Amino acid sequence: MTSNTDPDSERIELRSIGEDPSAAEQCPTSWQKNVTGPINRFLEVVNEYVNKSTFGRVFRLQGCGHIEEISGANFMTEIRAGLTTFATMAYIIAVNASILSDTGFDCHCIKSLEPGKCSNEDDYRACHNEVRLDLITATAAISGFSSILFGLLTNMPVALAPGMGMNAYFTYQVVGYRGTGMVSYKLALTAVFIEGWIFMALALIGMRHWLVKIIPSTIKVASGVGIGLFLTLIGMSYSAGLGLVTGATSTPLAIGGCLPEYLTPEGTCDKGIMSNPKMWVGIVCGGLFTAFLMAFRVKAAIIIGIALVSILSWPRNTPITYFPDTRDGNERWDLFRQVVSFHPIKHTLAQQEWDLSGGVGGRFAIALFTFLYVDIIDCTATLYSMARFCSRARKGSDFPRSTVAYCTDAFCISVGALLGSSPVTAFIESGAGIAEGGRTGLTAIVAGLCFLVSLFFAPIFASIPPWATGGTLILVGCLMIRQVTKINWTYIGDAVPSFVTLAFIPFSYSVAYGLMAGLFTYVGLNSMIWVVMKLSRGTIMPDDYDLKEYWTLMPAGEKPWAIRIFTKGRFWEDKRTARGNPGPLAEDRHPSPVVSTATIEDKPAQRADSPVPLRQIH
Repeated sequence: MTSNTDPDSERIELRSIGEDPSAAEQCPTSWQKNVTGPINRFLEVVNEYVNKSTFGRVFRLQGCGHIEEISGANFMTEIRAGLTTFATMAYIIAVNASILSDTGFDCHCIKSLEPGKCSNEDDYRACHNEVRLDLITATAAISGFSSILFGLLTNMPVALAPGMGMNAYFTYQVVGYRGTGMVSYKLALTAVFIEGWIFMALALIGMRHWLVKIIPSTIKVASGVGIGLFLTLIGMSYSAGLGLVTGATSTPLAIGGCLPEYLTPEGTCDKGIMSNPKMWVGIVCGGLFTAFLMAFRVKAAIIIGIALVSILSWPRNTPITYFPDTRDGNERWDLFRQVVSFHPIKHTLAQQEWDLSGGVGGRFAIALFTFLYVDIIDCTATLYSMARFCSRARKGSDFPRSTVAYCTDAFCISVGALLGSSPVTAFIESGAGIAEGGRTGLTAIVAGLCFLVSLFFAPIFASIPPWATGGTLILVGCLMIRQVTKINWTYIGDAVPSFVTLAFIPFSYSVAYGLMAGLFTYVGLNSMIWVVMKLSRGTIMPDDYDLKEYWTLMPAGEKPWAIRIFTKGRFWEDKRTARGNPGPLAEDRHPSPVVSTATIEDKPAQRADSPVPLRQIH
């Protein structure tokens, strides 16, 4: 080692090879270099050629020569990141179809004396199965289309698909199980279709952009941490993860890990806690083994872990099979063994209903408003958190091409409604691709292409078991929670709302509700503090008040078009300059963390534990 080697890089290099400095000098002749050397050299040649081409300039790849080129963005890394994003999102193909098909769509159910059953149960189930296949096609199609369009227009490594949580609200609260809710499936699709165009209008007049800028910076950082915890909880659940935890009656959560036949009607484990072999395969092969590969910075570590668990789970008549000898298992097996199959949409295409007569107008308005406010907050928080996670967020609560991003998201919501899907949104599982090194829209485009391919290979991609991706989601949650050090813990008026946000997101199982809880706490707490300070004329002030985050309803920059009509001037000035710069924003204090499983040669290493001042007093 030469004396001018960066000390942080040296420590990470030594930790990676686990030897002393003399061994580090011999690293080029080690077994790892002998095995991966030719492959790495080939990838470097491909990266250099593509990065410097016109294609590379379009996506601002490193070395393209564009003034806005993105450091660390390489062609092959983006491909790998896109495959990783798709692998962690592929479960949505089957899960979204399964949830939405519970509405029954237009399948006729003759009421039976037995609750939850139809007198014509066999005919209903046949129709229900066709609707489910329609929705598998619709989910794959809209996920592919929206991810490609979003990546192409915004150059952000964020994939879009029908959102989990919103699809459950759509099914069980709006339409209802087997159509027993407040509005019909077709009317709910109309609400989603209109919602998309309202979003478009809000984005074009600048109101959606302004909404992002007025959310306090510390809460936006906390929402990223909360999303990390949310991913962790999803990864630990039965529906989309390892099955480590489950709901309970005496407590909100309980330890799980039992076989499905030991689950009670309430969802708790009757016996056999932590004895499910599927869970242990997911923990060992999908979690520990993937983390082991990441420790040595093995490329495609996440994909390897997901693929390994999936392949192990596909053979029948094993304790870990995804196709047990049950009704659901046999249905999954019948689909899986087709391998190549395309099912055209027969029931759900362009089924909007525009007749609001007969007293359904009020219920329609409630559904539309609910979709609107939940979706706008959910997607806005997710997009900003992903932008921070991949170091694309700008100072001042913004990210590149944000207006285009919001308009694209809105357009895809309406297109998804035409295919019969619940609202499309930015997927938090995009964090897995970002963790793999994704920095540009090429990541989203690759994920979208995989979704389009899955239209013809849906039997394969719909058969990735949840325990194959559970460990990955937990690892991504671990990477995202590192942003917790960027929260302003010094001042109580910022710390408490931030904590409410990051705690409420996973426990309410909703990014939107978590952010709303944090904003409510922020406004309530700081309003009370402001009243006391005003009544006392500044003689009574909280401790460390001078360390609070700066916030204003008029953030520096261009005013929204709707506000410019009623005010003078086109821009708001930076009030911090006029007020003596009372404190920096969260983005100003610390750079966004860049987390990647790429090799040391791909980009300079960063130390997660390097000392950073918690506060910078001006």
